[in-house]
Amino acid sequence: MRTRTAYSVAAVTSLALLSGCGAADMTKQASPFANAQGARTVTLSVQSWVGAQANVAVAQYLLEHKLGYRVDTVQVDEVPAWDALSQGRVDAIMEDWGHPDQEKRYVDDKKTITRAGGLGVTGHIGWYVPTYLVKQHPDITDWQNLNKYSSLFRTAESGSKGQLMDGSPSYVTNDKALVTNLKLNYQVVFAGSEAAQITQMKQFAKEKKPFLTYWYAPQWLFKKVPMTEVKLPAYKEGCDADAAKVACAYPHTPLQKYLNTDFAKKGGKASAFLKKFKWTTEDQNEVSLMIADQKLSPADAAKKWVDDHPATWKAWLS
Repeated sequence: MRTRTAYSVAAVTSLALLSGCGAADMTKQASPFANAQGARTVTLSVQSWVGAQANVAVAQYLLEHKLGYRVDTVQVDEVPAWDALSQGRVDAIMEDWGHPDQEKRYVDDKKTITRAGGLGVTGHIGWYVPTYLVKQHPDITDWQNLNKYSSLFRTAESGSKGQLMDGSPSYVTNDKALVTNLKLNYQVVFAGSEAAQITQMKQFAKEKKPFLTYWYAPQWLFKKVPMTEVKLPAYKEGCDADAAKVACAYPHTPLQKYLNTDFAKKGGKASAFLKKFKWTTEDQNEVSLMIADQKLSPADAAKKWVDDHPATWKAWLS
């Protein structure tokens, strides 16, 4: 599960400001149009990582240009987004990495949130090293050899230990528990945001320096900085049930969409469209790369993708 969690009432109508920074403390944020009866308006929750922005950018473009809706976007981190969705302050979450507690509370028990199907993308978190380092030390991809190489990863922030780079402190990870339970001579150091983490990795790669990082797929950076996953103890169902005792790899998670239940029932063509929205990892990475690396605005990146892939999105409108 990858969660990035971080409530002033404000509408955020542009994804442009989300292209790099981590999500702010906006857990009470909502569009004044969310769940408005009879209004042809949709409010989408958007998280701070670029893959989530890519989903929302394309959905927003098609809702506005093909279905005639007004779309507002609200930046809310993962767990608070479930609260906002349940209360009707947003209408949809386009990419969820797995929150069983929230799913049970809001989908199964309260029934204020409705499942909207898979996004078509499978997410995976892991520990990665740059591939150029693997060529020098082939056995570094086995976690049991990490202590042997810990000195390679020392930084000013990690002191005498090797640095394991994480992103935002609001992302829920198992890394501190993994370091402790696997008895690794490493210190988890947070870069602060996805953008800051990417900047550090790109700088390390430019200088061909060693680094060990928490990272995830799908992610456009793999095309710019080839990385190889470090094999942690194999994931088995339930091995991460106790957060303090985790000593296994992260699972592979089919990413899911969720709708506010009232919107799912009364949202007309918009809710039907969002239920059908399903694309591939390659599609998402294509849009993410345009936003984060080529510096296109999310709207321009979405337009380009829509222009190039009519066969994919027309099925969502039928």
